[in-house]
Amino acid sequence: MFKVVITDYIGPEVEVEKSIIGDLAEIEPLLARSLAELEGKVDDADAIIIFHEVSLPEAVISRLSNCRVIARGGVGYDAVDFRFAGKLGIPVCNVPDYGVDEVADQAIGMMIALNRGFLKAERGLKSSLEPWDCRAVKPVKRLSGATLGIVGLGRIGQATAQRARAMRMRVIAYDPYLRPGTEKVFGVEMVSFEELLSTSDVVSLHVPLTKETEGLIDNDALSRMKSDSILVNTSRGSVVNTAALAQALRSGKIAAAGIDVLPIEPASEDEPLIQLWREADETNVNLIITPHTAFYSAEAMLEIRTKTAMEVARALRGEKLVNCVNSQWLPDKIRERVLIGVPPTV
Repeated sequence: MFKVVITDYIGPEVEVEKSIIGDLAEIEPLLARSLAELEGKVDDADAIIIFHEVSLPEAVISRLSNCRVIARGGVGYDAVDFRFAGKLGIPVCNVPDYGVDEVADQAIGMMIALNRGFLKAERGLKSSLEPWDCRAVKPVKRLSGATLGIVGLGRIGQATAQRARAMRMRVIAYDPYLRPGTEKVFGVEMVSFEELLSTSDVVSLHVPLTKETEGLIDNDALSRMKSDSILVNTSRGSVVNTAALAQALRSGKIAAAGIDVLPIEPASEDEPLIQLWREADETNVNLIITPHTAFYSAEAMLEIRTKTAMEVARALRGEKLVNCVNSQWLPDKIRERVLIGVPPTV
């Protein structure tokens, strides 16, 4: 019988995974919060499911003796050294098509809350109840006719665009990897990154974390944005230089920000945005931070757990994998099994 380890987040109940993997494997949830808690517990795993509270760097992957697949329960897979895993013949898979509605809803919800000054007004009125009128939220811009700039027009970016279009917003986007013509389906105008920053009333980020996108929103990018603009990040924390963003909010370079993801999670005391957020009552800064919850709903969690477990079951049976992200680094024989489906030799 195979051994499947769930590194973090899910457990101790694993009925969803058991219902799919069945008698193929024993399933062991670790509920780890650090690399140290994985020590000696994953080395002999035949499959690993990882969520977002730990990572799998080269040092951990190099000790895997039996592993046939690493399945990331989520879209982003930057927490796994997928290139090194590929060189060792270990496929890495993700679930790119879950939680699309949830994240798009969160991005639009943050945009509306920041634009309408929901939390800014609530924080400011608690102590004095003054001013009990529109001065508590001024200035407010009408979103109908305003410009939303979407960075990354993948599944979630497209869903966000649809929602914004329903609100009669003008939607522009920057995505150098978008298949030509896709934007026409969603009524979106493609522009350069520089033009998006300088013309958008709201900038919403929907990109994976790569060498190209790490620190994409830095001092230079923030300086190009309009002083009354809003930044929303529901993608990856390290896409934004949070120290630069905190300074931009303090100095009024931009008007507001909604942040669901941070470079280090759980949040640390010395994170610049956390420090600013805690001062929000006094500074009246228009900042919303949520604890990496944009993906979440009961339905989304069932979907992600189901699809992750299905990919693991396929790998253990030697079937074609649906969402392998590192096939180009796999040895030829393993790549054949991953892309075509060839039962492995036990």
